[in-house]
Amino acid sequence: MKSWIVAVACTAALTGTAHAQEDGLKSLQGTWVMDSAYEIHPDGSRTTNFGEHPKGLFTVDASGRYNIQIFKVDRPAFASGDKERGTPEEYRAAVVGSSTHFGRVSIDPAKHQLRFSVEVASFPNWEGKTQVRDYTFKNGLLSYAVPASASSSGVIAYSIWRRAPGGQ
Repeated sequence: MKSWIVAVACTAALTGTAHAQEDGLKSLQGTWVMDSAYEIHPDGSRTTNFGEHPKGLFTVDASGRYNIQIFKVDRPAFASGDKERGTPEEYRAAVVGSSTHFGRVSIDPAKHQLRFSVEVASFPNWEGKTQVRDYTFKNGLLSYAVPASASSSGVIAYSIWRRAPGGQ
């Protein structure tokens, strides 16, 4: 008899967790545009690797598939006009000035965490890995922190998003 009560309690708890995650995912669905992005270094200094006004798009569909694209504004064009004939400086600016990935996202509202299961990324070291990011949602802005462990440099990056007009 006691095992039946425990089973019912566990099922109820798991169902409640699943509903909370489902509701959380619904709150993410739609299209988001980048508001800002910045990095905090181990010494406490702040930088903006993507510039003061980066361009970005974050979309989430009803099944939790997502894609993120972030670009530094004013990245230099390749002088040759051919992306296969760039200079080392042009390639560096193109790679460091952008961040893209896609896969599946889930949300744990109780822990205020997003879980990005990265399928493909412009930074190949993230592919096939799960990125856990603490988030807040305040005043219409979604903000999350990319932990220092994701960059291996001790830098914590912050991405701040707002719903795109008509983005749900």
